[in-house]
Amino acid sequence: MNPPAGLQEFLVISRGQWDEIASKEDVQAAIDRFYPWYEEHLLRGTMKRGSRLGAEGKVVGKQSISDGPFAETKELVGGYWFIVAASLDEAAAIAAENPCLAYGLTLEIRPLDPERCEATAITNETPDAWRTS
Repeated sequence: MNPPAGLQEFLVISRGQWDEIASKEDVQAAIDRFYPWYEEHLLRGTMKRGSRLGAEGKVVGKQSISDGPFAETKELVGGYWFIVAASLDEAAAIAAENPCLAYGLTLEIRPLDPERCEATAITNETPDAWRTS
């Protein structure tokens, strides 16, 4: 389903780990504040559901499938969801209200590109050598 006119969807990627110096009780309190905040945004239509991610996974490449994911601890992805907003700045402002940010997690906000991929388009997948031609 497409977002309403004038709005677009943004992927929110939750990264990192809880601060080691934070108490488990303080982190739990932030988590307990997160879910009502999240559910309210779902009801308003400013967010779409996502999910926490399991620790196990596979990495699939051109000639292999291996155990993974292989990320530095600081780059761990814990989950994702979507924000529906008029701009990247507005989506970031909504994400900045997340109570869990106080305890070590960071959020990456990326606009979804509704266009079909084409090899001639400059995208995240475009090699540097192709960008100059």
